[in-house]
Amino acid sequence: MKHSAFILAALVFLSTAVSYAQPSDRSFIREQISNRGGCRNVAITCTNGDLMLYGRNGWAANYCPKALTDALNELSNNNEFIDDVQLTENGEWLILYGDNGLRWSNIPYRMEVQLRKYNADNEIITSAVFNDVGEWVIITDEHISASSDDVMDWLEGGIEKYGQLWTCCLTDDAAVAVYEGGYRFLGEVPESLKDTLNEVDFDVYRVKIAGTAWFISDNSDENYDYIM
Repeated sequence: MKHSAFILAALVFLSTAVSYAQPSDRSFIREQISNRGGCRNVAITCTNGDLMLYGRNGWAANYCPKALTDALNELSNNNEFIDDVQLTENGEWLILYGDNGLRWSNIPYRMEVQLRKYNADNEIITSAVFNDVGEWVIITDEHISASSDDVMDWLEGGIEKYGQLWTCCLTDDAAVAVYEGGYRFLGEVPESLKDTLNEVDFDVYRVKIAGTAWFISDNSDENYDYIM
């Protein structure tokens, strides 16, 4: 068993400890990427399944919540562009589709209120992430919202150094903020991911982490890298 806590250095993110079993391999994700000939995005966890996105709205999932796969199936049948999927270690999920379309199971209340406001205002939502201890970040083409002032201060510190904030990855024990000109890291971010981000030859847009496993892409099927 692995026991970890995500703490925002001196800022204190106030996360509680999480225990989970680390899977020995992720053959499903690797096989699907090989079979589909590419991968645009993934949702990976240590406890609640793996999922990959390809093409406009193609997807494949293994051991994921049925409500999530039912929602993905409906969106795919309706020819909606499936942009991003968040899946937590407790099995909660969020789907971002189109410019600001949303489906979710159980997200923090304040996050839900903010997402509904952005949706009503027709803002383009580029990233909406949360974890099982109540932390969350929303990024649109006009605004950034977060679960606390400490989180906002950390994100804005990166904007001052690296420019526009594009997306964010947030788990129970790690965070990666993706900016126009660089990245910020917190918690248990795999060193192999940091090394790859320093050397990658495409503009990284999506980052996903689950323990020591990770995936990055420019949100296309062609440019991606991963360790599973």
